[in-house]
Amino acid sequence: MVRSDERIEGSLDGEGKTGDGVSGGISGGSVPGDGTSGGAAGERGEEAAPVSKGDAKVARMGTASVPKLVVEFAIPSVVGMLVNGSYAIINSVFLGNAVGEIGLSAITVANPMLIVFMAFAMLVGNGGNALAALRLGEGRHGEAERALGNVVFLSLVVWVIVALAAASPLIIDAVLTVSSATDDVRPYARIYIQILCFGFIFQMIGMGVNNFIRTSGAPIRALVTMVAGLLSSVAFNFLFVMMLGWGIVGSACASLAGQALSCALVLWYFIGVKDAPMHLRLRYLRPQSRLVGSIFALGFPSFAIQAGMAIINFLLNYQLVKYGALTVIGAENALASIGVVQRIGQFSVMPVIGVAVAIQPLLGYNYGARKIDRVRSAYKCGVVGASAICVAIWACIYLFTAGVVSAFGITNPDLNEFTVFAMKVQFVTLPLVGFQIVSSNYFQATGQPAKSIFLSLTRQIVFLVPLIWLLPDLLPLMAPTLNGLDALYFAQPVADALSICVTACFVAFEMRRLGRVQRGEVDLKVR
Repeated sequence: MVRSDERIEGSLDGEGKTGDGVSGGISGGSVPGDGTSGGAAGERGEEAAPVSKGDAKVARMGTASVPKLVVEFAIPSVVGMLVNGSYAIINSVFLGNAVGEIGLSAITVANPMLIVFMAFAMLVGNGGNALAALRLGEGRHGEAERALGNVVFLSLVVWVIVALAAASPLIIDAVLTVSSATDDVRPYARIYIQILCFGFIFQMIGMGVNNFIRTSGAPIRALVTMVAGLLSSVAFNFLFVMMLGWGIVGSACASLAGQALSCALVLWYFIGVKDAPMHLRLRYLRPQSRLVGSIFALGFPSFAIQAGMAIINFLLNYQLVKYGALTVIGAENALASIGVVQRIGQFSVMPVIGVAVAIQPLLGYNYGARKIDRVRSAYKCGVVGASAICVAIWACIYLFTAGVVSAFGITNPDLNEFTVFAMKVQFVTLPLVGFQIVSSNYFQATGQPAKSIFLSLTRQIVFLVPLIWLLPDLLPLMAPTLNGLDALYFAQPVADALSICVTACFVAFEMRRLGRVQRGEVDLKVR
């Protein structure tokens, strides 16, 4: 007998057949909504009755205490994102102490490309994960597994494209030029980028597909895959960089070793764990245009955030070289200094993104199941948690700024003083950033990608790009004691403040819409 969720899949995929019939159960058995169980889980809005331990983990997202679920999902997710962001920090610390400012400058030049890598991983992984969460909430388990398979296929495609691009001298030279690499820094940044490009598949799977483990109701397991990779990366960094003296090459190889271990653990969960709610099936690796389109649409907000950061870094590097050369600090030291500030900035929002990612399956599942009260509760808990984390990080940065800067091996007194001041200015608005990021992710998780994309772009592109371009000329006119280089770290807090105001307007309208849905005045549309 054909399952109801497979019939829906067939119609959505535009195929003339009905999925996999009786052979495609979640863990080899029957699923809610097949003819044998008498359920109707394939129908929108009805909750699937669990038929296995793995299914029970998913079903509890619609029944268990929301605050407890948020805490349970958020803790490993936050730690996981910190782990993910720690790769760049660890590499910078090891290289800064082993090689000096030239190593920090090289990573600053490579940083835009590293952000692009993360953008692709989040485009495919977060998009597929958001779609899977929505479908699980609707009881359509077959299509959730199909999303997982298509994500793995897309990861392989993206890796091949990135590796081929890295092998082209013309392309890699263009990237270095756009990143404003000076002649001294260029050879170090080139080899660092190329090594990471050739092993990019490990990051695509280890980070992108990792989110599916969390949506499967196993957040602790998702965390373990990340922590194992980070610890191995630290060990290999110490061996390759500090003991063997391999410098940039050793740092890049250490990152790949950690990512490879995470990748293997993620794949094992979906292939070798029998009671997992979703499995990686060979037949679902075949791409389907409508499914791929939905993955890209839902993943584009996350991609836009990271791509926006990459564009900002390209532009920022250009401005740092231009205005840094006009100061006593110099272009390369300006790259090293602001590069440290940028990496701390990116690292500081990682736990906030972790909270946003953690509540995504809770938002998607309950939105798909039409449980508006639980959607509201999950969103509010996410905002409160993210804001508390931002305040804590902000306090730590202001209390221990000098120590943080010194850890990166910056020994020049003038450069150290400049970096400390730049860091304090850039983090002025951090306590409010959690609200903006979680709210933007809310629209992604509930199948409203256009709103999420716009809100993501306000913080990264719409406001920040003009400020980075114009503020170096305008700020010295308004404050003669500051120069063009100083203006570059004032741009981020101003852009954050403007973006937070816009986001607050969108959230106010969304809360009104959800209220109308609860009163039955409008229908709830699910992508």
